[in-house]
Amino acid sequence: MSVDPFILRAWASGRSIARGLAPPRSEYGGLRIDTNSDAEVRRWVFPKLGAGIGELARSINEPRYFLKLCGEADDLRSVLPSVWSLHPASYFMRASRAHVERPLAAGYRIEIRRVGPVVEVRVFSEADMLAASGYGVVTEDAFVYDRIVTGEEHRRQGLGHVVMAALQRQKVSSSVPELLVATEQGRALYASLGWQVISPYSTASITVPEG
Repeated sequence: MSVDPFILRAWASGRSIARGLAPPRSEYGGLRIDTNSDAEVRRWVFPKLGAGIGELARSINEPRYFLKLCGEADDLRSVLPSVWSLHPASYFMRASRAHVERPLAAGYRIEIRRVGPVVEVRVFSEADMLAASGYGVVTEDAFVYDRIVTGEEHRRQGLGHVVMAALQRQKVSSSVPELLVATEQGRALYASLGWQVISPYSTASITVPEG
């Protein structure tokens, strides 16, 4: 299983814009993204299994470096040294239709802000607390959704649907693909909106030693 390299680069480029990161760079047959955060120094994203993944993994001996494959976790595991650990499954997804609009639940209000190519949607509760949010990025090659979050105490109110529909309305071109990576939990929401899984999205890193 794999993802078209053009589609993967379109998604990774949009995600980097959404997070204020440098554009992805080609390396080891995949894309290198310098994240430089406390939790993560760098990640590489690969459209398919290839020799470069194992070569790269053998050159790394510290935590906070992440390898991500558009493919099954077992395939990624097969090319990694034993010090690498797999993370919970995620999924590379693509929208297949327009989202069905839902009314905003009583007691909530929505704010939409756009700065350049980045759209931010935020939903606030009656107490003016952030209840749900998400980002979208408009590029020539894709519309990328990122960091779609609903606060635990505000779930089952349809707020995730509202955020996704509000973001989709900001898409300029009807011809570019809509892309995101979902957790296991998020996949159910997106599937209910007509999104389709185009590949598993597997992650590995070196575990931080305890103590």
